[in-house]
Amino acid sequence: MFKQDIEFYSPINLKTYNLDQAMRYQLNMLENLDPFTKKHSENVANLTCRMCEYLHAKKTFTIHATICAYLHDIGKLFIPPEILNKPTQLTEEEFEIMKTHTTIGYNMCMKDLKLRPYAGGALYHHECLNGSGYPNGVTKKDIPYYAQIIHIADVYDAIVSKRQYVTHINISETLKLLLKDAVPSIQSLALDTLSTQSKYGKINLKFLKVLFKVVIDDTLYEISCTQEYIKYLEDQLKRLDKILKYENKANNAKREIDKAYYLECMRVSFIQGENFDNFRQIIVEYEEALKNRNDIVRKLYREIDIIKKLGKQ
Repeated sequence: MFKQDIEFYSPINLKTYNLDQAMRYQLNMLENLDPFTKKHSENVANLTCRMCEYLHAKKTFTIHATICAYLHDIGKLFIPPEILNKPTQLTEEEFEIMKTHTTIGYNMCMKDLKLRPYAGGALYHHECLNGSGYPNGVTKKDIPYYAQIIHIADVYDAIVSKRQYVTHINISETLKLLLKDAVPSIQSLALDTLSTQSKYGKINLKFLKVLFKVVIDDTLYEISCTQEYIKYLEDQLKRLDKILKYENKANNAKREIDKAYYLECMRVSFIQGENFDNFRQIIVEYEEALKNRNDIVRKLYREIDIIKKLGKQ
């Protein structure tokens, strides 16, 4: 059976900007990262670029933010693998080591003239508007806009990866979690910052709602891919239905020459992997796949409705 391949993020990312020349050197740096972190960096850059597009940012800003996003986790090159790839929750001591990837990445970039302009992505991507982030606990006024965008893209992709999403069904649950981070939380603030920072959440609500639009785009892309697969399944079922009709005519034929003719019609209608013994089972599999994909499309449209409602909060 033909397999349906859908990338979780739309492959048309970065379509507006020719970033290849600007990022060739920076992308080479990613080759030294472990596969998981490398893929995460690519995803965060994808989201960052597209969020910038929705914000109608200037091309220069978009390119800068996207490269910063590609390099935001470059400091993880020097985090011990047993901590970086630990499948269970980190201890407090391990988390303190993990947090150093921000300053390590910043220092790496600052020591390289080609990377120096993008050092802020590594340094600021875990800082929170309300001062509860790291490494320096700075607040909104001191966090660059591009870093605020990267932070949201980073958290979103981390949750998506952790939950192993393969489709956008129920992706709204992740966006609901991010909405909570956009709401001020007094419990997370130090006493000396309550008076000035209690109006801020961890992340920028305006930028978060831009992410909603990007997620809707990706969900629509998944719907489009799924509908193409549905069309494929429908075409295959029509072909197989003709084979069933040939079989029925062969079984009812009174002359051997007619029976042989219809059996030959069946044979030439088979595609690779199909034969007289298995085509009925293939019909069942196609019918089940068609039902499943139609159900997925309905759920994805419902998911878009939920995300749109969340965006109005």
